[in-house]
Formats: sequence, structure tokens, C-alpha cells
Amino acid sequence: MTTRRTAVTALAATALLASAAPVWAQQKTVSVYTAHRADIVDKLIPEFEKATGIKAEVVKAGSGDIINRVKAERNNPQADVIWSIGGELLEANTDLLEAYRPAELDQIDPAFVSSDVWIPYTGIVTVFMVNKNKLKPEAYPKTWLDLAKPELKGQISSAGADKSGSAYIQLATFLTIYGDTDEGWEKYASILKNFAIAGSSGAVPRFVNDGEAAVGLTLEDNAYNYVKGGGPVDIVYPEDGTSALADGMALVKGAPHPDTGKAFIDWALSPAVQDVGVQELGRRPIRKDGKPLAGLKPLSEIKLVDYDITWAGENRDAFLERWNDLLLAR
Repeated sequence: MTTRRTAVTALAATALLASAAPVWAQQKTVSVYTAHRADIVDKLIPEFEKATGIKAEVVKAGSGDIINRVKAERNNPQADVIWSIGGELLEANTDLLEAYRPAELDQIDPAFVSSDVWIPYTGIVTVFMVNKNKLKPEAYPKTWLDLAKPELKGQISSAGADKSGSAYIQLATFLTIYGDTDEGWEKYASILKNFAIAGSSGAVPRFVNDGEAAVGLTLEDNAYNYVKGGGPVDIVYPEDGTSALADGMALVKGAPHPDTGKAFIDWALSPAVQDVGVQELGRRPIRKDGKPLAGLKPLSEIKLVDYDITWAGENRDAFLERWNDLLLAR
């Protein structure tokens, strides 16, 4: 009888441990959806895991695809955190997000804070990247409208605004300068006809560096990475204006592991991680105590537009519908 009771007790204990193990594992896991550059993900995620003891499961995709995936999973969320996608995409989809106030939110420059739902991650600037072997300095496009020059037809690489957060920022930046009017859209159509649409935003700087395109519309940090690597490229800041804003991160509403999601966001805002964003990514610091990269042009010397992230988010669907119509008609 004692032997049987012992066996039953052992079986019950084994069953309890088996059922508890997955719960424990979930508590030490975070699911991260990110549009971050693959090399930076590969560098930072092991450091996060070492610092926190939390296992990160990462899904890498374009910004638009990430939002679409989170929407599709709305009734059964799989992601805990969205990391490093365009702020206007987060702003347009706050119904998918859970508000979270990080411990060091007061260390973020207020200029980059535009929401109480999503959190700034790094500062990004839209630029033209030019291949020096394909264009002489005097032929560099200096304004957005210069992109309409006939000699640049098929020589301008850009990601699709419907797939890429950075490409949508480019579109919204142009409309901020020239207006969401028929005239403004006609001007945009004049440059769109010269675009070669790349499959992803990450491909754009590579095409320019490799000479497959003369000009690329990209983020400053992407272009800087090739400049730093000795590529035959220059960075041009459009004289008629460009945007400087934050990409962001956020806790997903209904996240399966909200506590580890919050831990990830806190870690990403730490000085050490933010310094990687500046020194290795070439991005602008969002922390008040952050120091900008010496090799980049000071923001005070760049003509910056008053980019309204709420306006860009609220009008995203309408702008993309018109963008698609123009793309098909060109």
C-alpha cells in the first residue's frame, strides 16, 4: 500500500512539474517583432539575454508586414514587443498597443516624445544616398524635385511605401513640404515615375553602394553604414527639407508575456544600448545624456520640416491608396 501511495505521489509530482515547466518558460521568454537591421539584432539580442536571463524569440520583417501580422493576431497575440519601426505606423495603430511608462522615460528628449502609448527608440533622419561613381557632385539631386530629372529615370531606388515604414516617412515628408493637394501629388508623381521599387528598405542602400542605382531614398543611418565602410557613396540632405523623428517600440496589447516585454523596453532605453544605436547604427540619440556621432552633420545645419506624426498616421491609409494608384499609372 505504501509503495503504491509513493508511486502515485511521484506520478502526481511529475505531472505537476511537467505542467509547470511551460509556465516557467513563458515567464522567461519575450517575443519581439522588429524591423531592425539583422546585424544589429544579432549583436544586441544575445546581450539582452545575457543581461536579463530572458530568452528572446525574434521575428524580423518590414515595418508594414509587422503591423499586418499583429493585426492578424489581434485575437490571439503572439508578440510581446514591437521594436524599431516607424513612429507613424505605431501612432496609426495604437489600438494594437498597450501603454507603458518606462522607468527612464524622463531621460528621453521631449522633442522625440509624441505619444503616451509607444516609446521612442532612436532618432532617424531621411536622406538621399548617392553613388559617387555614377553621379558627379554637380549632378547630385539637391532637392526632392530634382529627383524628377529625366536622366534619373530608373536610377532612384526606393522601397514601397506600403511595405516600408521609412518609405512611408519619405512620402509623408514630401507631402509635408509640397502639400496634400492635387498639385502636391502631381509633383510627387513626377518623382515616382523615376523610382525603381526595391523589395525592402534594407536593399536600397545596398543597390546604391553596388552601383545598381545612382540614388537611394533611405535613412541616414543606413547610408552612414556604407560611408563608414568605405563605400563609394555620399549622403545628401535635401535643401527643401527633410524629417528627423523617432522610430519606436511598444508593448503589444494582450501580450502573452507583458512583464518580460516591459523588461525588454527598459533594456532598450538603457545608455549602453542607446550608445550602440549612435555609434554602430549612426542614429541620433534620443536620451538627454546621449552624444551624437561626430561624423554626422549637426541637426542645426539641416533644414527640417515640421513633421506631424499624428497627421501622417491618421492619413496613412488614404495616402497609400493614392500612392498605389500613382504607382500603377506610371
